[in-house]
Amino acid sequence: MNVPFACVLAAFALVYASKAPLAAAMAKEGRGYDNSAPRQQQARLTGWGQRAVAAHQNGFESFAPFAAAVALATIAHADPTSVTRWCVVHVVARAVYPVLYIADIATLRSLVWGVGFAATVALYVHAAMA
Repeated sequence: MNVPFACVLAAFALVYASKAPLAAAMAKEGRGYDNSAPRQQQARLTGWGQRAVAAHQNGFESFAPFAAAVALATIAHADPTSVTRWCVVHVVARAVYPVLYIADIATLRSLVWGVGFAATVALYVHAAMA
């Protein structure tokens, strides 16, 4: 498996890894994890639990555009070195993002989000220019 495809797999895994702090927040809510109505329970969370919900949801929002950008860059035979670098940048940003979000480090979180977004845009640009 090449690095860009491994990065897609890593980004996919990160989306689901971000469920762990969310599940912990749900379990601490007072009634345990409500598997019958988890979305309603998530809607009641506050503080770091509410931020864990948002971080988890943002992972889903960022995954599809990133995966599509990697696929397009690969199909277009974009420069493999540049594609690999942007893929790694995206995955590192997406690994740091939920930590910053849950910890309520808002400005740095937004900067890290921007880096991940810019990496995805760069992949589209490389695909278009190939």
